[in-house]
Amino acid sequence: MATTLVSVETREVVRCEFCRMVQFRTSNSLCRKCHKPLDVEETIVLAPQLVTAPVVEAATEAGLQVSVQVREIRRSRHLSQRQLAARMEVPRTYISKIENGKAIPTLGSLERLATALEINLSQLVRDSRSVRDEEVCAILADPFLAEIAALLPSLDSLQRTLFSGAVRDTAMGRRRTA
Repeated sequence: MATTLVSVETREVVRCEFCRMVQFRTSNSLCRKCHKPLDVEETIVLAPQLVTAPVVEAATEAGLQVSVQVREIRRSRHLSQRQLAARMEVPRTYISKIENGKAIPTLGSLERLATALEINLSQLVRDSRSVRDEEVCAILADPFLAEIAALLPSLDSLQRTLFSGAVRDTAMGRRRTA
């Protein structure tokens, strides 16, 4: 079944379920790339079935996470795509494809990327859970915030609202006087 992603000036954008290409709907409703129908009839399922995420989507999601990491780290190191490509000895377009999620680097390419960016390989393949854990550790490293975090479970919702309002008012008052 083709899914509608965006409607732009009455031209429907659809994704082919066979080749995954995103395109405007054609007049004959056939994919421009694989020439298969864009509208696939859904079969009626009579019994419940286990639905799992396809491996392709998981790989694409992992590729997008790597692409974001590569771009952020490259920019934080003040490197251009051309400079990073020279360090890796690959074409600049390959770096662009990685950063835009159009190419998922192999393990060997990830190792060369990490070396070129002067980081540990694990920093490139972090998932959102590990990033969140790092952020929580950084926040709890502050003794004041750690003390507040320890007290929060004992507060009910009204007390939390009053507390956050008092902190906000104090911070806003301090900005005005500074």
